Amino acid sequence: MSKAFTILCLASYDKGSEFMREAKRQGCRVLLLTAPRTNNADWPRDHIDEIFVLRDIDGKWDDTELVNSVSYVARKEKIDAIVALDDYDLEAAGLLRDHLQLRGFGETVTRNFRDKLAMRRRAWDEGVLAPDYVHLVNEEAVKAFTERVPVPYIVKPRGEASAIGVKKVNSHEELWKIYEELGDRRAQHLVEQFLPGDIFHVDSLMFDGKIVFACVSKYGKPPFDVMHGGGIFTTRNVEQGSQDEKDALKSNEQVLTAMGLRFGASHTEFIKAHSDGKMYFMETAARVGGANIVEMVDAATGVNLWAEWAKIEINYGTQPYKAPKAKKDYAGIIISLSKQEWPDMSSYNDPEICWRMNKAQHAGLIVRSAKYERVTELLDNYQQRFYNDFYMSLPAPDKATA
Repeated sequence: MSKAFTILCLASYDKGSEFMREAKRQGCRVLLLTAPRTNNADWPRDHIDEIFVLRDIDGKWDDTELVNSVSYVARKEKIDAIVALDDYDLEAAGLLRDHLQLRGFGETVTRNFRDKLAMRRRAWDEGVLAPDYVHLVNEEAVKAFTERVPVPYIVKPRGEASAIGVKKVNSHEELWKIYEELGDRRAQHLVEQFLPGDIFHVDSLMFDGKIVFACVSKYGKPPFDVMHGGGIFTTRNVEQGSQDEKDALKSNEQVLTAMGLRFGASHTEFIKAHSDGKMYFMETAARVGGANIVEMVDAATGVNLWAEWAKIEINYGTQPYKAPKAKKDYAGIIISLSKQEWPDMSSYNDPEICWRMNKAQHAGLIVRSAKYERVTELLDNYQQRFYNDFYMSLPAPDKATA
């Protein structure tokens, strides 16, 4: 009997349990490398063969310690694949793949999915429609940007995930003040054109350079506005066959081809600008979407992105992979911070509810229906009720927390 295929999962945050469960169900040997603060998380320990804990500094592993530690593990374990289960683990995975010469993208391609400046540069080089931008480092280049692009702007840290650390700038004076305040950290930021519009996301699976599954959804309120201005998070699938779906799918294929993703899962965001109705590329990530988007996609399509990603990593060009046939239902999710530690959502009892959040200080539901209009009706109704029953807000974080 051949030795089991061994996957080393990197998870410095509590994510990816279903990936590890599926890998184990497929007969793999599953190893987990995590950080001290998440060592006691609710990992699926009965599906993990061994857990390794490596100290981190400000949420990041030291490169030398990481390489030495995993190389030591590799003395006894024949590691076949390394998978990063969160954005913040992608650089570590790329470094380790390059060092151990394992399959998958290394540090260079990783930048296309972690470094927002590299992401933007790659998009422009490959002809992908994206907002104008400039690296926030050279004074002359920044000045030229302000002369050709009208305010407002968005200042983004290059290495954070989601809308963390992002700032909206409404004047040239405000931009130059931020430029000065950042000091030596300027080079870790970019500034780009702010385009008012509707935000869409496409959640995809890739196998051998081809998109084998994709689901298009639209946020209610942009995640940036929810994180920085308060509010309730919602997203729902777009109407099947609509022009929005067609445009987002086409743009998504252009982006993933340009960024060099061949195998795995992705979460890519676009803005449909109010000014011209076109889809502009915002950001992409070589992982599944956060905020329980996986559960929403599963509710609508019957496809679990974590589980299918695990199968792709195992097959990875060695044998054929075919994504399961997707159902054609619709789903939507609503999530809010809650003023109650464990909110009572028993009064929300519509038969379309198929998932309930079980997390302290949070209220959340997923609804599913064969009709797009019904999902929209329920989410719109629940949003006002959530404001009355549960809603509270906290200041936006400047960096990620576990």
